[in-house]
Amino acid sequence: MSKRTTAKRAGKARAEEGTSPRQPCPCGSGRRYKACHGSARGSADVLVTRPFEGLAAECELVALREFVPSATARLPLADTAGDREITVATVLPMAAAALVRADGSAFVGMQVQTRSGDISRDLARAVRWALTAEPGEVLAVVGPDTGEEPGRLQDLVPADATIEPELHADFGWWIPEDTQPSGDVALSLERANSAIMPTERVSAAGVEAAYWVDAGGKAHLRWVRAEPEEQLLAAMARLSARGELDLGEGSRYAGSFRAHGVLVPVWDLDQERHAREWAGPAEALAKRLDDALAGVRAEPLDETERRARNGLRGRQITLR
Repeated sequence: MSKRTTAKRAGKARAEEGTSPRQPCPCGSGRRYKACHGSARGSADVLVTRPFEGLAAECELVALREFVPSATARLPLADTAGDREITVATVLPMAAAALVRADGSAFVGMQVQTRSGDISRDLARAVRWALTAEPGEVLAVVGPDTGEEPGRLQDLVPADATIEPELHADFGWWIPEDTQPSGDVALSLERANSAIMPTERVSAAGVEAAYWVDAGGKAHLRWVRAEPEEQLLAAMARLSARGELDLGEGSRYAGSFRAHGVLVPVWDLDQERHAREWAGPAEALAKRLDDALAGVRAEPLDETERRARNGLRGRQITLR
């Protein structure tokens, strides 16, 4: 019997166990079951546009994956996942997918090459590897997804669990204490440190996953938002029409980019002001956004606000 025939029969059997082929796939991909895990090719080629959806840590995970240069965070795992503590990191030495140090501490990289259309699935496979790997082992890349290893990050991390990234000025944390880097690791460390952009979290009430970044010629605030894009755009348009979409003096709204199914608005900032000085303005903007979000759900945009929304759309790009 061919592998294709076997896969088709397996998919049919799963469907007969309770999932209709026309229902959404239980994996959360957003596709129908018959086109996802119920298909002959399983989940290997399914593109999941919002891989961290459903997790309270979604916005921070997107930030760590996309633009935070050097940071680590303890990954809160469900009790059934395993006993070893896992730390997620933006980048690991040699861009490894995961590693376990000689002392048993385990790390999983966020900014790595993915092998399937579902980053959540690839990260879950790296976490599962790190939970059982021996001290000193390194997982260079997550292997090709054959569909034989079920599970996503959402199966390992409680939905309401949050993460608290710790930002680092460089990648010195790569090297355990009393250890001198050498060879490829030393070269990788040198290159990584030379490319880093100063970055700090902006922490305030109602402000999450907001990062101040010194990009050289100017500074930015990049703020990952979890709201549905159309609702967020409408709220921002309402504020824009009122002249309230900035962070006060020395700031202006620059545009936004889409990453992993969520929108990341960006503001240009006065480079002379310290990151901490933007916490108060960000908190005030967060309150205005919350009020605007509540308002647009109850009352549609007027003509001026719709024009403002079109202008905001014109300043969007999609990363992935």
